[in-house]
Amino acid sequence: MEKTTMSVQELSAQMGISLPKAYELVKKPGFPTIKVGARILIPVEAFREWLIRTAVKE
Repeated sequence: MEKTTMSVQELSAQMGISLPKAYELVKKPGFPTIKVGARILIPVEAFREWLIRTAVKE
């Protein structure tokens, strides 16, 4: 079964960015997150849609 959410650490690895940069990204308005207690989770599908919407088109 495919995961429906990922952690900030997984986001960092997925995008190839540092953990502090990943935390900076998840705090930006419009970035899809779900808070569960103190944990921040990123819905995988919403992240993919966000990535497509924010990609620079040439």
